Amino acid sequence: GVDVCRVSASWSYTAFVTRGGRVELSGSASGAAGGCRDAWASEGLLLVLRAAPGPEALLQAWAPDSSLRGEPLWAHNVVPEAVEEDDPGGEAQIGRLPLLPCARAYVSPRPPFYRPLDPALRARQLELGAEHALLLDAAGQVFSWGGGRHGQLGHGTLEAELEPRLLEALQGLTMAEVAAGGWHSVCVSETGDIYIWGWNESGQLALPTRNLAEDGETVAREATGLNEDGSQVKRTGRVEDGAPAPFIAVQPFPALLDLPLGSDAVKVSCGSRHTAVVTRTGELYTWGWGKYGQLGHEDTTSLDWPRRVEYFVDKQLQVKAVTCGPWNTYVYAVEKGKS
Repeated sequence: GVDVCRVSASWSYTAFVTRGGRVELSGSASGAAGGCRDAWASEGLLLVLRAAPGPEALLQAWAPDSSLRGEPLWAHNVVPEAVEEDDPGGEAQIGRLPLLPCARAYVSPRPPFYRPLDPALRARQLELGAEHALLLDAAGQVFSWGGGRHGQLGHGTLEAELEPRLLEALQGLTMAEVAAGGWHSVCVSETGDIYIWGWNESGQLALPTRNLAEDGETVAREATGLNEDGSQVKRTGRVEDGAPAPFIAVQPFPALLDLPLGSDAVKVSCGSRHTAVVTRTGELYTWGWGKYGQLGHEDTTSLDWPRRVEYFVDKQLQVKAVTCGPWNTYVYAVEKGKS
């Protein structure tokens, strides 16, 4: 009966935020607190944004094993910026953790915990991977910075970037969502197209991967998919002329990814090495590392191609949102026909 509106998952525990402003911890960390707007879980730090008198908010950092009791490790008052009526992107400045309500700074699990952003960046969404950051601005442009040794920054190199850098490969395209995995990145355009780049070690880019081809159970890489008419089709790890498919370890540039049946994407989330996408029609597709059942296909197989999660289709459920933890996946779904 609890109305959960936000989920943030770390490696060993998860923070749930309800619409009533309560934070509940589950997993290796436990505890609860009220009067909260948002929470963000990481292994070394639990960040909670609490309501304060007036428009201000209080940002608190806790040790995950503190059970939210006693005194926080540190606290910081946050004053949201005024939204100008003639600023079409102003409403998006609110954001959610790790982006702060002022949208001029964000929080990090490692010192310095409070990090300012360039005032020229009208931040709308911020996602942190294991070593990199992705920022979506009010105009739908994507910026990346941090470690780049797995191609996760999307600039065509494996070099690090110390400051946010615009992804030139996506200029002219308006993005609506970004997601950062452990070492890969995904974004969704306003028209429903998916662009993906970075590390493909477990097939998280939906590109052929050597690990899966060499797996004894999937050496033939045979899998069941759907034709445009809905009929089943089998795929193998070989191209049309019979030669082995090329293996992609790192994709340093954004690559366009098509979902089966030409489905349009509206939501995306990334785990450590898996990817999940929600379509405009409320279906869920997952792929990548599946060792712990995080793909939802009733097995522990890894996939290097998007596969629809049939559970929600069978149960007549429409998927509204997805949140990936490093090794798990949370889905918000409603009965079809209900909002």
